[in-house]
Amino acid sequence: MVVIRELLQEIKKDLEVYSKNDPAIENKWDIFFSVSFRGLVWYRIYHKLYQRDHKLIAKYLYFRTKLKYQMDIHPKAEIEPGVMIDHGNGVVIGSTAFIGSGTIIYHGVTLGSRRITSGKRHPTIGRNCFIGNHASILGNINIGNNVKIGANCVVLTDIPDNSTVVGIPGRILKT
Repeated sequence: MVVIRELLQEIKKDLEVYSKNDPAIENKWDIFFSVSFRGLVWYRIYHKLYQRDHKLIAKYLYFRTKLKYQMDIHPKAEIEPGVMIDHGNGVVIGSTAFIGSGTIIYHGVTLGSRRITSGKRHPTIGRNCFIGNHASILGNINIGNNVKIGANCVVLTDIPDNSTVVGIPGRILKT
């Protein structure tokens, strides 16, 4: 019962962020037509199952969600409540990635690894970040709080708090 209560609280926080930040949400019922919100809800469900060692069913739901919503969010990835994935098509979030609350992620974003290795190999994203469409953040790097990452940017190094990053490779435009 505690797990269900936790799950509902997380979904409620996600719903608040979507309602506040998505101009396409004109009334409370529109959220149910948001593919990316539905994909995130399914992530929350299979993530809870994965944490409780129900890995087979978690991976089955992950596979179904990946096919249906075109969002590849690994069951082991950690996403704090209150994250918005807008137009989630093509989003890839690796197994050791972490995303802080208040973060907005646009379509085609990859939070991936740079090489095959064991241990932590995906990025840690701070709170209240903005990640533009088709940005790639690769490797075991830390992205600070309140960071803005431009569209199509490729980030390969740590980024401090309150920075704006653009380009390939990503360079800090302002801090």
